[in-house]
Amino acid sequence: MTIFQNGGVVIKCFSFQKTREALRIESGVLVSASKNMSSLMSSSSSFLGQTHFDSRTPNACLPTKDSWICKYVATPATETTAHMTKVSRNANMDKLQAGYLFPEIARRRSAHMLKYPEAQVISLGIGDTTEPIPEVITSGMAKKAHALSTLEGYSGYGAEQGEKQLRAAIASTYYGDLSIEESDIFVSDGAKSDISRLQVMFGSNVTMAVQEPSYPAYVDSSVILGQTGQFQKDVEKYGNIEYMKCNPENGFFPDLSTVSRTDIIFFCSPNNPTGNAATREQLTRLVQFAKDNGSILVYDSAYAMYISDDSPRSIFEIPGAKEVAIEVSSFSKYAGSTGLALGWTAVPKELLYSDGFPVAKDFNRIVCTTFNVASNISQAGGLACLSPEGLEAMHKVVGVYKENANIIMEAFTSLGFSVYGGKNAPYVWVHFPGQSSWDVFSEILEKTHVVTTPGSGFGPAGDGFIRVSAFGHRGTVLEACKRFKQLYK
Repeated sequence: MTIFQNGGVVIKCFSFQKTREALRIESGVLVSASKNMSSLMSSSSSFLGQTHFDSRTPNACLPTKDSWICKYVATPATETTAHMTKVSRNANMDKLQAGYLFPEIARRRSAHMLKYPEAQVISLGIGDTTEPIPEVITSGMAKKAHALSTLEGYSGYGAEQGEKQLRAAIASTYYGDLSIEESDIFVSDGAKSDISRLQVMFGSNVTMAVQEPSYPAYVDSSVILGQTGQFQKDVEKYGNIEYMKCNPENGFFPDLSTVSRTDIIFFCSPNNPTGNAATREQLTRLVQFAKDNGSILVYDSAYAMYISDDSPRSIFEIPGAKEVAIEVSSFSKYAGSTGLALGWTAVPKELLYSDGFPVAKDFNRIVCTTFNVASNISQAGGLACLSPEGLEAMHKVVGVYKENANIIMEAFTSLGFSVYGGKNAPYVWVHFPGQSSWDVFSEILEKTHVVTTPGSGFGPAGDGFIRVSAFGHRGTVLEACKRFKQLYK
């Protein structure tokens, strides 16, 4: 026996067997319909949604050709009141619009797979790596993991700032001649986490500027901390944020002469989502702009290893940057190890608040208060990454994704689209002029079963674009491009 309950109505079904005749209940009457019982079960929400049962008939049954009987019994409705605390909700949470971009894409992907269970869905949306982690890196982690099972090799909590050896290796590998020292490096569980920690450190009374389009975490964390005004639906922007528009017309670099002064500037290069890498001359102007305005620049270099030309890989290559900039980065897209959650933030000792207090000291306090330590196994993987063999292996992994990006760029270019990015980043930014990004996303998903990312999810300036990720196996990337060509030929 199976029991369904809807409000005060209990529906009992006995001895289910397949039949041509399924039943639906309408205004208290059992009516035959040409469906089988499994169909009835699968659509239980609509079946049970009817509320017009005749309570004067407490028991009803109807024999059918096959041996199943369905009857409904009226029972008293019970009301329950959920317990509520006296704690007010953070009003800033209510400012956030819809869901965070990537979980929303995952939700739509899941819905599509339910609709088309036989379809071979290809995901080129979220920037999640797909190739196996190089063995030199996993071997380093395995060795550490096995050592933890011995008295000699066991270690518990380490320094919140990260293991000394790893901090030194990061400083020498990525900032060797830039005067960034081991003590300036804070190892973490990833750049995204550090972005939020920095926002906590800055507090709610700062103003901020952000590239548009840009990685959603910059804006959303700012909203949660209370740095912004309300969301303005007419322009699809938050009040009290300075949006620095980056588009093909300005070379994906903002016209700084039109940007108002803010306390904090978030800037990502190579950019997610546009894939553009800022030039040395552009970054020199940005550093000078921050210096002239007394601002702090938070520079996200999570994709620096994808740079193929002479664009700077670190903001600290720019003279004077240590006095105005913080750099966040990650091993996730370098080693193709998104699941390991390992990154770092560089905070130079030269960076000072308006009262002369070192920013690094406050960040150290934030790290020690909100974070224990990156996993010692992940840190062992980080050390393996920075060995000569590890660096070579990471370049090979990056090379696979760069080749994928080139394949995607060529596919859309051959179809006549304006295509950006790809050269210095694992993202291809494709223009669909006059069209809504979400409409394009939906069309591609519906007609090709390929998941992309709508550009408007990165800000209103991204509308009319989609981002196609190069993180995928070569075969699936080739198949996706084949489907794109069939759709848009």
